[in-house]
Amino acid sequence: MRDRFIKTLCSLAENDPRIMLITGDLGFAVLDEYRRRFPLQFINAGVAEQNMTLVATGMALEGHIVFTYSIGNFPTLRCLEMIRNDAAYHGANVKVVSIGGGFSYGPLGISHHATEDLAIMRSLPDVTCVSPTGLQEVEEATRAIASHPGTCFLRLDKDPGVDGPTRSEFLLGRPRVVRQGRDVAFIVTGGILSEVVKAAGELERQGVSSSIYAVHTLKPFDPTEIIAASKTHGAVVTVEEHTVHGGLAGLILESLADAQALPGKFLRIGLESCFSSVVGSQGFLRTAYRMDAAAIAARTTKLLGS
Repeated sequence: MRDRFIKTLCSLAENDPRIMLITGDLGFAVLDEYRRRFPLQFINAGVAEQNMTLVATGMALEGHIVFTYSIGNFPTLRCLEMIRNDAAYHGANVKVVSIGGGFSYGPLGISHHATEDLAIMRSLPDVTCVSPTGLQEVEEATRAIASHPGTCFLRLDKDPGVDGPTRSEFLLGRPRVVRQGRDVAFIVTGGILSEVVKAAGELERQGVSSSIYAVHTLKPFDPTEIIAASKTHGAVVTVEEHTVHGGLAGLILESLADAQALPGKFLRIGLESCFSSVVGSQGFLRTAYRMDAAAIAARTTKLLGS
């Protein structure tokens, strides 16, 4: 996802001198082409992410479209006050990019596990929150937030996710239908969509028909299709490489409750009430916290019962 983002940003910067990229002293190999081609549209702010956000806000208020770039929680949680008070409150065109969503940097431990960022960023007024589920969505999302006014958050994953069928037009806030079924509706955000697709295949072999809805935008969010799915499926299961509190699961439950359309059976799959203290690869951590394909299929089967 990171490479697709940089490729798309190069395309945008080539045609729009307002595009700026500010990094917190990382990503040099992947940023080499951008730095070489657009030296006047690039800044290394050093290991000073909060200052990076303040510089970005100042430049945005002077007419630039500024992407801040760092890993895991560094461009979000570490910079939360600056994003809230300076960028979002003033409607600045600051696009906060995290390239380590979920367990992407699993071997580096809890400081690098971004497992609360969606809940926190989604709670900020006037901040658009995007979490692509595939490489094509990364490209479309990057273009969309570049042209979307105000502060945006783009959460990228190490897992490339799944592209599958795409809409003719990418629309912020509207989920993508990956698969149509009848028994259970999976609602997923981020690259962990790859695990959900595998789980749906296993359930199909067991005689369980699944729909999959890829939620690439958590804010704004059009709940129309999800409300309809809740009424036509026996169960709804949310899957996110993130805490089950306040992120995708919170968004879906809020939307269904507001519409008085809660399903008969509902399951939240994600990091439960704990810190992700286990260290290992992204795949290892998904298994450890029961959100890999095998666990998703087994937990869904248990939810559905006989």
